[in-house]
Amino acid sequence: MRRILLIVFAFIVASCVEKRKDVPTEKTAEEIGLRWSEQKAWDWYNEQPWLVGTNFNPSTAINQLEFWQADTFDPQTIERELKWSADLGMNLHRVYLHNLLWKQDSVGFLNRLEDYLKISNKYGIKTMFVLLDDVWHPVPKLGKQPEPVPHVHNSGWVQAPGAEILGDTTRHDELKGYVKGVLDRFKSDDRVLLWDVYNEPDNVAGQPGRKELEVLNKQEYSLALLKKVMHWSRSVNPSQPLTSGIWRGTIYHWGTPDSLPAVDRYMIENSDVISFHAYDGDTLDVKRKIQELKKYKRPLLCTEYIARGVGNTFQAVMPIFKANNIAAINWGFVSGKTNTIYPWSSWDMRFTDEPEIWHHDILREDGTPYKQNEVDFIREIITSE
Repeated sequence: MRRILLIVFAFIVASCVEKRKDVPTEKTAEEIGLRWSEQKAWDWYNEQPWLVGTNFNPSTAINQLEFWQADTFDPQTIERELKWSADLGMNLHRVYLHNLLWKQDSVGFLNRLEDYLKISNKYGIKTMFVLLDDVWHPVPKLGKQPEPVPHVHNSGWVQAPGAEILGDTTRHDELKGYVKGVLDRFKSDDRVLLWDVYNEPDNVAGQPGRKELEVLNKQEYSLALLKKVMHWSRSVNPSQPLTSGIWRGTIYHWGTPDSLPAVDRYMIENSDVISFHAYDGDTLDVKRKIQELKKYKRPLLCTEYIARGVGNTFQAVMPIFKANNIAAINWGFVSGKTNTIYPWSSWDMRFTDEPEIWHHDILREDGTPYKQNEVDFIREIITSE
């Protein structure tokens, strides 16, 4: 009897050990994908056409949540507006996501991402997904989103994850499933060209009623989260490059890492390809940024530009990007609920009608251009040799 019990016990132990082999374990640092080499980054970039497009948000959505939630997801508008962008010759759109969408309904969210990619692929447009964002309202909420404040720029855009999670490092890991889940689903999907893991980390909301909701010492928390997000993203080892774009103005020398804030330096030193924002009114400042960033010897993508009121126009800036083989992704496409035809100053100045000079965006909701000569220029510069 004792012999039988020993045999049974040994069999149970062996079974447990065997089962243990199947339990997934956290990857070691050696198993996590490394930053791409310069050669790999250039091999990837040289396979692409000149990348041109917009930060795409359908005109019927005030923010990322209204874009993607089940009851407001609007494939008819998405398809109509993506066709318009393809007609201009655009081939890449930068598209914002939100962690709360994953928390709300991860399966439905992924299915809607799939629906979007089917539409964009139909029109030959690649996608750069943006996972997190430190800009505008610090307190995002699921459900019905607010109506636009009339004549006010981006009155309803929300941060991701927002102050509550960002300002509590013990809660950062709540984002791990979202980051890894979305990347894992599309890590080998050639409709997704690259990933922007975190937009403008450490951008502090300054509007009345919002700055009081911001995280104190935000740069510390944004850097801590950025490091985790980059680590989680690397652990998925996607076939597409990762980036997080440097965005602060020319008060810093972008080409000198030691002079940069810690967040900016981390972005530069850990992105496979270098992305940046350029809302400068003086084209000399745009050219200065480019020359500084060329020191890193990696492909460059401008993921936000156009501020017509200060002289940052398509006619002024696009030729610079094309001459330097830099991707050109402007903010905004079809004027709608984000109200980004109004300038940033609309938070402080009262507007009662459409501004004479649009800040962002290219088309009206019916597809007609803000300026026909501008649309003609965009189409010509994209298609010309």
